[in-house]
Amino acid sequence: MATAVRVVGTAALVVVLAGGAYATADAYDAVPGLVTLEPSPAPPAPFPTAPGATDPGDPAAALPGLDAQAPVPSSAALQGLVDGLVADPRMGPSVGVVVADQLTGEVLASHLADQGRTPASTAKLVTAVAALQTLGPDVTLPTRVVQPDGERVVLVGGGDMMLAAGEGDPDATVGHAGLADLAAQVARELALQGRTSVALGFDDSLFTGPSLSPAWNPADVSAGFAAPVTALAVDIAKMRDGEYPPRWPDPSLAAAKTFAQRLTEAGIAVTGTPTRVTASPGATVLGEVRSAPLEDVVHYFLDTSDNSITEVVARLVAIDAGLPASFEGGAQAVLHAVGTLGVDTAGAHLSDASGLGSGSVLSPQLLLGLLRASTDPANPGLRDVATGMPVAGLTGTLAERYTTSPARGLARAKTGSLPGVTALAGTVLDADRRQLVFVVLADQTPAAGQWGPRAAIDGFVTSLSGCGCG
Repeated sequence: MATAVRVVGTAALVVVLAGGAYATADAYDAVPGLVTLEPSPAPPAPFPTAPGATDPGDPAAALPGLDAQAPVPSSAALQGLVDGLVADPRMGPSVGVVVADQLTGEVLASHLADQGRTPASTAKLVTAVAALQTLGPDVTLPTRVVQPDGERVVLVGGGDMMLAAGEGDPDATVGHAGLADLAAQVARELALQGRTSVALGFDDSLFTGPSLSPAWNPADVSAGFAAPVTALAVDIAKMRDGEYPPRWPDPSLAAAKTFAQRLTEAGIAVTGTPTRVTASPGATVLGEVRSAPLEDVVHYFLDTSDNSITEVVARLVAIDAGLPASFEGGAQAVLHAVGTLGVDTAGAHLSDASGLGSGSVLSPQLLLGLLRASTDPANPGLRDVATGMPVAGLTGTLAERYTTSPARGLARAKTGSLPGVTALAGTVLDADRRQLVFVVLADQTPAAGQWGPRAAIDGFVTSLSGCGCG
């Protein structure tokens, strides 16, 4: 018993001595603890408050108004500029022009503004306005995988032709949603079922009709200016990187094959070759990814003038209107939608929604109406049309134009180019900071190419920006 007491006493002494040593180390901050010899820290400063933090209020109120006090340019001076442009031999014999004051809508100068002409890619303004007007800026497009039975899964396209082959990028428009992310979701669900292999189908039946417009020149498709329009594709069906690379002839099948690779990498073997099927409505959903918001998609196709994505968006407008999701249905739907805004569409015709095909007819006056609507603070939902257009000398299809012009950064406009057609429609600030809206359509330009008429139009817009003739 005495021995046990001595052992306990010795252990207690060791604990005390160890505790004292630890307290000493703690005091010198050599080990973690509450004891310290360091001076007491000063009391913390009060938590800062953010000055000026207020309720943002109505989004429409955040749109800056135009300066009503800025002088309006002289109609005579502007008409002189229009007449000079129309007489320029680089423009050819068929030219329509209109210039208006954005604030009041008053037409200040024009030439045959109510006559229809081939719009080329300025037709994309119709699709952009129609989409934001009817669908809204926040719509996103789903790409799903469903399981109709135990042996097969089906990749279902919801209209996103900008899928990433790998992981999605939440900050991107092209590649916002990724097939690798979708495959990871599906693989987890299949693993819970104890499955290690499946057959793969794909369903792109959301869109109808031909995937290539009969109004398109086959040479334009071969040159990479457009891809077959389908409800499912990776990177707009590009076979390799670049602005105008070759496109997969069957974008949906190519996307399904890519998804099969991602599934395999995620641990699920895919048996056989992906096959085109129609998914049953009640099939179990195993995974879903969604595109960038529609406002970003609209910005993208205006800035880059991408034809395929424009046609995709037109099909979405057609579906919303209960029309076939085809070239014809999309063109009909977008024209009808802008008419509900009060834009006069009499005499207008679209053979497609992107302006790539032949046979479309729009007037400068119609395009003027779209531009005024999109820059009107009363229509905040259309603001992405105005801000999505290329900026002179800085972005998109105007990045290489106006680089040394005083109009650089002051003009935003949608370009249009086809053989024999050169067009530009947008806004510009003049020297007195008055915003002008302009449209130029020339559809019988000389055969020498785009350089001459583009230079003439760019000179005209530069003159508008320098006009201090109030």
